[in-house]
Amino acid sequence: MFSKSCEYALRSILYITLHTKNDQAVGLKQISASQDIPLHFLSKILQQLVKHKMLNSVKGPNGGFSLNMPPNELRLIKVVELIDGLDILDRCGIGLKQCSDKTPCPIHFDYKIVKEKIRHLLNEKTLLELCQDVEEGKSIVSYK
Repeated sequence: MFSKSCEYALRSILYITLHTKNDQAVGLKQISASQDIPLHFLSKILQQLVKHKMLNSVKGPNGGFSLNMPPNELRLIKVVELIDGLDILDRCGIGLKQCSDKTPCPIHFDYKIVKEKIRHLLNEKTLLELCQDVEEGKSIVSYK
């Protein structure tokens, strides 16, 4: 459902939040290696998050990225909106432009329920909740 850019943004921002210690930023290479994301692609994604004030960026040998807001204030919908836009939650499940409640595609009403649940999840879940799940061992974020 989400683009690779959006998936990488979500994974990266979660990883950054989990690994920022004592206000020390997390390096680009560390994020790239741990999340198996191409370095150049990751750099562009993170700069977009910096531009929109979700992340801080520090240059230099001890540089890297850190969250620019409390994790309990950042809802996943903001990251999705920034990277993919919210129209992904309004698209037809099989790609028809004229699909609507009045002219539904064969999966319209079932898919509409799924999209509403996803929108609710993205609106409700905060970065803090995801971090807590990882820290409690309920979920993972790193490949390595």
